[in-house]
Amino acid sequence: MTVNISRRTALRRAAFVAASAAVGSQALSAPAHAAVRAPDPAALRERIAEAQARNKRVLSGVPSKNGWEMEKLADDRGSVYTRPVPGTPLDGVRMRMGDVETVLVHVISRFHYEIDALRAGEVTGWEAPGSVRKGLTESNLASGTAVRIRPGSYPPGVRGGYFPLQELVVRDILADCEGVVRWGGDDRKPDESLFSIDVSPGDGRLKSTAAKIRGWNHTPGLGAGRPVDPAQPQRRRAADRLAARQA
Repeated sequence: MTVNISRRTALRRAAFVAASAAVGSQALSAPAHAAVRAPDPAALRERIAEAQARNKRVLSGVPSKNGWEMEKLADDRGSVYTRPVPGTPLDGVRMRMGDVETVLVHVISRFHYEIDALRAGEVTGWEAPGSVRKGLTESNLASGTAVRIRPGSYPPGVRGGYFPLQELVVRDILADCEGVVRWGGDDRKPDESLFSIDVSPGDGRLKSTAAKIRGWNHTPGLGAGRPVDPAQPQRRRAADRLAARQA
């Protein structure tokens, strides 16, 4: 899955957003009875220049394997920031904010509660584009759409790092995410520590899955940490169907 993103397109997009924001802010600040005035041209040019400089600094113009644009920096006015994982001792994981964050945090949380308790430093997220191999699933790390859970325990190229019951839970977590997450253990060259978003930007499945998870998180007794039996026949069938589809 690839998406071509030119730098010119990114800069034009940023300029349009900056111009729209400037017009909108003027409209909101004006009195109700006053006519809306056009934004100051000099201020507008300054905002556009700031947006272009930010894009040049942060955006790579290159998609990761799942189609999301890789970003050169994290925690610096881009889409990728260090995000908390509630209920765990993790110091935070760098990932793309929004629906991607909701889904990946759910994956990490269920791992922590149902497979093995995580310790600080055992989950990594975003990596710079130059440190990942383009065209491979690991490139999703550079777009903030993937995480590695205990990479030291599950080295790339090695299968069988999980006990059977643990892998059963992994499959159940993937089924929870309705196919929008792929496990690196299913890749031709396995990376059992890697979990990444498996849909492109704008795919409605990500939005609906994230909304479902947020609903669980706001309902006592649901969400990560609730008692789950991954061997329950209905759940097992759903997990097996997804595994066959993602193989």
